[in-house]
Amino acid sequence: MATYVVLAQFTDQGIRNIKNSPQRAGQAAELARSFGCEMKEIFWTVGKYDIVTVIDAPDDQSFAAFGYALGSAGNVRTQTLRAFTKDECSAIIGKLP
Repeated sequence: MATYVVLAQFTDQGIRNIKNSPQRAGQAAELARSFGCEMKEIFWTVGKYDIVTVIDAPDDQSFAAFGYALGSAGNVRTQTLRAFTKDECSAIIGKLP
């Protein structure tokens, strides 16, 4: 499983419907599962980003399909970071000459 950190900002539509945000988060977690992904954590934040999530996915294609489906709902715009565990990072560094 690959891990992704997703930084989200509410769109105008999303902030107008802020009262539904916790419910939408549950729906997003269900949507993630339908693509074989798992929303491990979700945080509502202050600052540049409104929501931060941690998502595990079996592969990039599954995660991308989930991201497209989530984005098409129109409530958030996202930026995604691929995250690596300490062991994964050690293996990557181990490949350096």
